[in-house]
Amino acid sequence: MIQIALVMVESYQGTPSDRQADKPQEAVQNMIRNTTSSWGSVSRWFHWILGAMIIGMLAYGWWMNHMAARADRLFYRSVHADIGYVVLLLMVVRLIWRSINPTPALPSDTPRWQRIAAHISHWALYGVTILVTMLGWAHSGAHNPDYASWFGLFRVPQITSPDKAAADAFEERHVFFAYVLLALIVIHLAAALWHHFIKRDRVTARMIDGRPG
Repeated sequence: MIQIALVMVESYQGTPSDRQADKPQEAVQNMIRNTTSSWGSVSRWFHWILGAMIIGMLAYGWWMNHMAARADRLFYRSVHADIGYVVLLLMVVRLIWRSINPTPALPSDTPRWQRIAAHISHWALYGVTILVTMLGWAHSGAHNPDYASWFGLFRVPQITSPDKAAADAFEERHVFFAYVLLALIVIHLAAALWHHFIKRDRVTARMIDGRPG
């Protein structure tokens, strides 16, 4: 009876080779998804790709609005809008991915006010990014001609109708909140540098290498 029971337990738990075979699959899953102490590869790719795109768009938008009047101005504004649609789409997908993954915790010695500040600043970054892109999208539909053609491949549905006054208002708010977004990015970068060089924890490094910290 004892031998039968041992065989049943072993068959339930799987053989050592079966359990060993499950480890690579589990490791790959942990590399892709977040854990409570590390960022998975998908979240890190979203972070760095969107970060580069947003900073690039802010610089491009500043240059575009300050360049001298020229015949191809509409082309440059169309490119800006086309990339903006991609940023909005990626941000929505990123938020969906974040909602189904754990968020790595801050170090246990982090004061409560810093935890609250980090939470607010992260969601402010997400919210203002979406707001800026939505205002740009609204400006596109109100502008005549609009910026609906996505690199000449298809037309993006517009959420507003042609209206010069509305177009000017949307553009003004788009630019204003772009500067708000820039300020939030500066705060985010300052916090990342503080964690890495002054506090010397792994809060910043784990977004680069994915290792727990």
